[in-house]
Amino acid sequence: MGAMQGIAALHGEMTEWRHDIHAHPELGFAETRTAELVARKLESFGCEVHRGVGRTGVVGVLRAGSGARNPGDGTRAVGLRADMDALPIEEANTFAHRSRHAGRMHACGHDGHTTMLLGAAKYLAATRNFDGTVHFIFQPAEEGLGGAQAMIADGLFERFPCEAVFGMHNRPSLPVGRFAVRAGPMMAAGGFFDIKVSGKGAHGARPETGIDPVIVAAHIATALQTIVARNVSPLDAAVVSVTKIQGGGAYNVIPQTATLAGTARAFSRAVMEQITASMQRLAGGVAAAFGATAETDLRWNFAPTVNDPREAELAARICAALVGEANVEREPPLIMASEDFSFMLEKVPGCYLNIGNGAGESGCEVHNPGYDFNDAALPLGASFFARLVETRLAKGP
Repeated sequence: MGAMQGIAALHGEMTEWRHDIHAHPELGFAETRTAELVARKLESFGCEVHRGVGRTGVVGVLRAGSGARNPGDGTRAVGLRADMDALPIEEANTFAHRSRHAGRMHACGHDGHTTMLLGAAKYLAATRNFDGTVHFIFQPAEEGLGGAQAMIADGLFERFPCEAVFGMHNRPSLPVGRFAVRAGPMMAAGGFFDIKVSGKGAHGARPETGIDPVIVAAHIATALQTIVARNVSPLDAAVVSVTKIQGGGAYNVIPQTATLAGTARAFSRAVMEQITASMQRLAGGVAAAFGATAETDLRWNFAPTVNDPREAELAARICAALVGEANVEREPPLIMASEDFSFMLEKVPGCYLNIGNGAGESGCEVHNPGYDFNDAALPLGASFFARLVETRLAKGP
């Protein structure tokens, strides 16, 4: 068990690709070099390539069997997605493939995700041991800038129709050689909120002549904690965190306004709507009780990542075939972080899973200046994508 033989032979080449991408990180919607590298690799493998999907996204198309004969309606097709963007972080690593660009680094492993999908594409293009169409989706701007939505708005699934779509992310706390996948909700929806409190400014020595928005903001911050504690069902996981309160600029001035800001997380659209309504009601009601007003703006930047049960079971079986059932976590803990692959899963059924990136001292967490993708995971991730295609688009009846 382990990586497929044909992909294991690509390990050295894939490592070179990954190091090159890591050394040249690009932020969301600016992945021009990375996108061109991906497009040229796909072309060299024999894939049909579409550039500029969702601004800087790339889609490679590979057909075999019935897909080659009938590339239109009715053809069996799957989508495989990897993200390409880096983060605005100054890299602390000193190895040879560290970032060559100040203030930018691949601190989340998207260089590894891109490389794994390229490895699968090279193998599948050479073997074509499947019957249907594969869409290799290389997405820009996953890190909060809406890259998935940009590709969808650009007609991703109309131009490249898929029966199912799959994505993968590395997990540093999980040993290399292990996978984690679960049916249903897996990662939370993520939102940011701003609440502007308007009161009445006054001299700090005469508070009775004003309406103090700082006091109002403090009461709103406390009241917001009741949304999860007393409004959301205890069976539904959710988070509302106030992370910023600002108001005033002088010791002896009660300001006219104050603001609160923070984040909210939930695992269903219903709870997202409940949090939104509760936040508006509480902020407005608390402010009115003090004679002030409150304007609430809650923006849900990510949908909940929800895996289709059938596709999640297929993904788990593929993982087990590669590394053994004992190395597949089928019910891992819910993840409060967010992922914009969620928007693709709202359009097409599919599955998002985790691949181990290493544990212990070497397993640095993502979004950390000392992070690096573990090259030992490259053949396993590529093998998952390749085996998935060969299984879901298997030849024969």
